Amino acid sequence: MKNFHPTGNCPVRDVLSRLGDKWSILVLVTLNANGTMRFSDIHKTIEDISQRMLTVTLRTLESDGLVERKIYAEVPPRVEYNLTDTGRSLIPHVEALVDWALEHMAVILQNRESKEPFRVVER
Repeated sequence: MKNFHPTGNCPVRDVLSRLGDKWSILVLVTLNANGTMRFSDIHKTIEDISQRMLTVTLRTLESDGLVERKIYAEVPPRVEYNLTDTGRSLIPHVEALVDWALEHMAVILQNRESKEPFRVVER
């Protein structure tokens, strides 16, 4: 039996904590679908993300080596984002998750609607 202990360096916990947020997967999928993009274009593509949250998400993905930021010495400065080789290697797994979600979403929603809310049973 494999154990996933909360102490030490657990790669599963570490990666899931980074990619399991609300925006990281969407940013990765957006960059994969569109190639190199400027900040404003990513923001337009993912309409409901705030500028601050997009900044935080891009910085996190960049610090993990999944996204690359390139700054051009122009006036005004131009900044572009794209996936790194490591980021691109993650895409087939993300796409499999997206495909699974699309295939099962109707059943999941149906199950959510048909189940009673959780109740605490007092003893």
